[in-house]
Amino acid sequence: RLFGDESLFLGYENVRFTAPVYAGDFMEYTGWIEKVGNTSLTCKFEAYKYITLPRDPALADSAADVLPEPVLCGEAVGTLVVKKPFQRIDHADPKFQVR
Repeated sequence: RLFGDESLFLGYENVRFTAPVYAGDFMEYTGWIEKVGNTSLTCKFEAYKYITLPRDPALADSAADVLPEPVLCGEAVGTLVVKKPFQRIDHADPKFQVR
């Protein structure tokens, strides 16, 4: 949205896995721009677990446990690039702001 075009993901740094994630867990992934360079964006990403499947065989297969608080399961910093010829600032979303 910031440059009016898609970016290419250059890579991750500072990747941390802080809690296990299993098949069936309900996750929420968020990301935001922390820094804008000439052609690059530095973004922060977080992954939170909200619901997990109980490990109790006595419960139905459809049972789920809503966690009292979301659990941070992972976080990372990434760099994205939009080359100057592909930046279309005039098409950027005017409501979009860098955090």
